[in-house]
Amino acid sequence: MDLIKEVQKEFSTAQDIPSFEAGDTVAVSYKIKEGDKERIQQFTGTILQRRGVGATETFTIRKMSGNIGVERIFPIESPFIDEIKVLKKGAVRRARIFYFRNRTGKSARIKEKRQF
Repeated sequence: MDLIKEVQKEFSTAQDIPSFEAGDTVAVSYKIKEGDKERIQQFTGTILQRRGVGATETFTIRKMSGNIGVERIFPIESPFIDEIKVLKKGAVRRARIFYFRNRTGKSARIKEKRQF
């Protein structure tokens, strides 16, 4: 068991990951390869969940593109993630806000957590 953790530490990409949780609005800059070119694209949306531990930890982001909801799962230890910016802290009561998928209009708003 300890051997697995040691190997994961050895191969981990130590990035500065800000603290974020479900309900927060984040902007993830990730690298995209198209042929021999590489560019950075942003995916801005609301965190639905964070799951896993260590090298296998992932987070799910949902954004609205027009009237269509788009979700994307990012591994935290991905070498393709350039940076993660927390834009707003959300005040939600659950760790996984899957009910957010069915909401539209005013009920799809998340209150902002006040930081002092």
